This record gives sequence, C-alpha cells and structure tokens, in this order.
Amino acid sequence: MIRSRALAVLAASVALLAGCAQGGGKPAGSAAPANAAPATTAPAPVPAPATGGTPPGTLLVADFGADTVSFVDPARGAFASVEVGTAPYGLAVGADGRAWVATAEGVAVVDTEARTRLALVPYRTASGPATTGEYRGGGMGIALSPDGRRVYVGVNVPGGNGTLEVLDTASLKVVDRVPVGRRPFDVDVARDGSEVYATNHDSFDVTVVRADDLTTRRIEVAPYGTEGGLGSWLKPHYTAVRPSDGRLLLPFEGERLVVVDPRTGRSEIQEMTADTHQHGTTITPDGTLLTVGTGPIDPASDRGPSLTVRAPDGTERVFPLDGPHEDVAVSKDGRTAYVTGGFTRDGSWDGLSIVDLRTGATHRLPAGSRPLGIAVL
Repeated sequence: MIRSRALAVLAASVALLAGCAQGGGKPAGSAAPANAAPATTAPAPVPAPATGGTPPGTLLVADFGADTVSFVDPARGAFASVEVGTAPYGLAVGADGRAWVATAEGVAVVDTEARTRLALVPYRTASGPATTGEYRGGGMGIALSPDGRRVYVGVNVPGGNGTLEVLDTASLKVVDRVPVGRRPFDVDVARDGSEVYATNHDSFDVTVVRADDLTTRRIEVAPYGTEGGLGSWLKPHYTAVRPSDGRLLLPFEGERLVVVDPRTGRSEIQEMTADTHQHGTTITPDGTLLTVGTGPIDPASDRGPSLTVRAPDGTERVFPLDGPHEDVAVSKDGRTAYVTGGFTRDGSWDGLSIVDLRTGATHRLPAGSRPLGIAVL
C-alpha cells in the first residue's frame, strides 16, 4: 500500500515539478483539492465587547492573507484586528496574555487584552524580502517554552535549510539560532521544556534541539519514503507532542500516523482512516488528537476535506468539512473545534469551520483573511 501510494503520487507530481520550484507556481508537498471552496469576503467586524478588553474564549487567528491578526467571537465573528507584519503564519499565546506571531518580517508581540502590537522583533536569519505565499521567507512554526521565557520560531530560507531562532521574552531580542531542515512548518516543545522539535516539510524530517545547549539531532519521518524529493507530496507538516509520554505524532494522508520517540529516533506506524491529505494538528490534555484533512491528492481514490478526532485508544471519528482548511484549535471544555480556512495553497477562504465534537454538527463563520494559525484566549 505504501509503495503503490508513493509511486502514484510521484507520477502525479512529475507533471507539476516545473511549477513547484521554490518561490513559484503551486507549492510542492500540498494536495490540490478537487472540491476547493471559493474564497469569501469577510463581513464588517462585529462591534467590540461593550465592557472593553478581550473576553475569555475569544479566538485569535493569524491572517496570512493580510498583515494582521483577528480577534474572533466564536458566536458572531471577528470584532477587531491588529496589524502585525507581512503574511503572519503561526502564533502562540502565553499565560501573561501576550501573543507571539511569526510573520515574514519578524516575531510580532501582541497584547491580547489591549489588542495592540507591542513590538516586532526582526530575525537574525537572512531570509530574503518580506513577501507572501507559502514559499515566503521568514517565520512559520512558533512555540513558547513552558516557563514563558523563550519563544522558538522556525524561519524559512527559500531555496535552503531553515533555522530555529530563540527569542528572550523579557528583553524581546533574538538570543540564539540553530540550523534545522527545510521549511519548518511547525515548532513544538517538550512538556518539560528540555527539547524543541522543528518539523521540516521539505527535508522529510524533525530536528530535535536540546534547549540547554542547542545541540541538534535529525530524525527522518518519511513513511512513504523520500522518492520525489522536493516534488513529493508525502511530507510531514505538523506535529503534536503526546502528553502521556512525550512521543511525537505526525499524521500522513489520513492513512498513517507516525509515532516518534524523540529520545531514540525510532518510529512506529499506526493506521488512520480519513484517506485525505493532512495538515494542521493539535492534541488535548487527555491525549485526543485532532487533525485537519485538506482534501484529496488523487480525487479518483481519496476523500475530501475533513477533521479527524482520534481518541487515545486509536479509535477515530471523521467529520467532513466544506472545502480545504489548515489548522485547528479546541475550546477549553473540549467540546468544540475551530478549524481555519486559510490553507497554504489554492482553495483557501476567509473564515473558520466550527465543529461540535459531540454531535458532529458543523457551520462556517466568516472571520479573518486567509486565517492559518489559531489559538483560544
């Protein structure tokens, strides 16, 4: 199955390689959904809360299609936005209410209570001009250390390997950096803060970085092999750290979940059931994994966009979605999933899908501009 899947996808990719070069045409490594939803225009923002401030449960989304983050009431839509920098991608929110947003220009620091930008911290890595699109240079995945003292951001360098930059949250300065793989889509941190994990899309790997001395180890994650190189569609995108044991969970194609022990580098592969190209993922404190399916690679055999909810025992529920999506967050009570419609390639739309995880009922909420990263405040 793995071998035949890889060969079929490789054959489909060959015809597209001319348009998959870095910085041009359609991105390599993401599926072209057959049922992509048309882009929508978000309505005028709803009024801000009359009491002032930002209510708990507000959603914060990174507007990859604009230079802003949007504050979203999950019942009514966006009510405010803050300019942060070109093409914001991932974001992370600390216990102090500051949000850290990876843009093409630097890491934006946002006071989520006052809804203002406090700073824009430039990268030390030369990643080219601040542009837009999936291949743009600059920050992609981003995460906070458990103690809130460090921000780790994966910086994409078009045409080459990326870096992991370390930002001190007190001084608002980049204090260190370390080489990682190509296009670090996602960054995660061990629960005890001892290690940082950069998931590198175009090099089929995860870079494990020790937080104390920044030494690195590379772990290849390629359940379909690396055949096709940059033209392959079967690459890692996002990672979740399992709370129970610290293992890394990387979903592939709604078919395979790669479970990586970061201490040994060993992997095991478990079956998944959605049969769709997969991107964003998150995990709840009890170990429930949520993964976004963006749509089919091969419309003749693959299924459409979906949200997979995988229990700790491996049982799955798959909720169909209308059109491609990118990332996902879960309400504090664990009852609702918020799935961003931004998507990193064709077919994105300006809003969220809101999924009731008890009943499977789903509805769309216009919000933001091609939203990617998302957090619940």
